[in-house]
Amino acid sequence: MALEEKERIIIPDENGEEHLFEVLFTFDVDETKQSYIAVVPIEQQDDEEVEVYAFRYEEKSGDDNDLALFQIESDEEWEIVEEMLHTLADEEENK
Repeated sequence: MALEEKERIIIPDENGEEHLFEVLFTFDVDETKQSYIAVVPIEQQDDEEVEVYAFRYEEKSGDDNDLALFQIESDEEWEIVEEMLHTLADEEENK
């Protein structure tokens, strides 16, 4: 059985330094009609407790490999995203 290759993306920080992240999952939220992505830094993936980052994203010009990321700013949007993250994490644990 082959190991599943996790998708990775590079995200620049506010200083322009690029960081490699592993994509945990992407999901769409019907209520906001938005798409979201949850990622963890590659350098943290072996730690017992990792920090998960979530962004709203849009695909640029129909290219699946080119995403525009946006910070989640409203409390309502965060609540929706956190609920989805917990649901997806619970599903992963029960597999």
